[in-house]
Amino acid sequence: MAQLDIENLSKRYGDFQAVREVSLQVADGEFLVLLGPSGCGKTTTLRMVAGFIEPTAGHVKLGGRDVTLLPPWRRNAGMVFQSYALFPHLTVAQNVAFGLEMRKVARAEIAKRVDDALALVRLAGHGGRLPRQLSGGQQQRVALARALAIHPDVLLLDEPLSNLDAKLRQEVRVEIRELQQKLGLTAVMVTHDQEEALTMADRLVVMSEGAVRQVGTQRDLYERPANRFVADFVGRSTFFEGMVEAPGRFRTDGGLTLACVGGTPGRGALALRPERVGIASTAGSGLDNNLRGTVEFVSYLGALIDIHVRLSPSDRLIVHVANRDGAFVPEVGQPVHVGWPAAAAQVFNE
Repeated sequence: MAQLDIENLSKRYGDFQAVREVSLQVADGEFLVLLGPSGCGKTTTLRMVAGFIEPTAGHVKLGGRDVTLLPPWRRNAGMVFQSYALFPHLTVAQNVAFGLEMRKVARAEIAKRVDDALALVRLAGHGGRLPRQLSGGQQQRVALARALAIHPDVLLLDEPLSNLDAKLRQEVRVEIRELQQKLGLTAVMVTHDQEEALTMADRLVVMSEGAVRQVGTQRDLYERPANRFVADFVGRSTFFEGMVEAPGRFRTDGGLTLACVGGTPGRGALALRPERVGIASTAGSGLDNNLRGTVEFVSYLGALIDIHVRLSPSDRLIVHVANRDGAFVPEVGQPVHVGWPAAAAQVFNE
């Protein structure tokens, strides 16, 4: 395994800037996840690291070695594609051996590495099957085994679970994470799925419009988002539009006056996570914000109950209530009181 350094990496297609001066350092054995909406540049960044796309500017270094101009097969990077990219006419063993054959590894060594890789992904004994004889989850494991068989310096995963159903996706992401930790792999994964990213990463990189918006742990990004985009994309937030009238006082466009912490006077938005809000049939006490509203929508989500409360004609709040015995769950149309401490919200100035 090796440290991966991405230095001022950029990609331009004509007038379109797909990736803008991305700089990241992935430590030896770290699992880094690039997270962002479709078209944000995360896959282009990954493919430049792999060598499938030539950067317009910048450098890629593996273990201190500059590989920017090397073809993919000389970078020793294992790639797992969204579509699996298995050869349908080759057996499982032949698919896993493909990268080794391209590297002209000795035949006896190839056989050993194929067996070892299939055992790692719990597919021992499946080497003679064709891809069409496997389930989606098994095909994804074959693609992972092929990437591991070359003993890569870095493992690159491009939306590896997007073609699996929800239950299988949960199982395979745990398997990949456990395998990465067991082998001490340096890994970079691309996904637009927040739950995947939060479950698997050591650190997250949130991207939009080709640029890095924030890098940090799950807790960093969720509890201390650097900007409104990150607050909106990672997790769920209610945003009140309005003005910071003074530090600690926010007035919404709907006329509500809310207590907050900090903020520079001027136009902006106040963000509030739904689990930070309390809800009751009567007004609470001891909270900086206590407001009356009417329930507009209630959604049962299993472990959580999603409650939408109208506070003014233009202000609506989302509340998450844990699904447990004795929890207060109002009905649609019922008047309620909601409250939260000033420190629970975050202000983003325009």
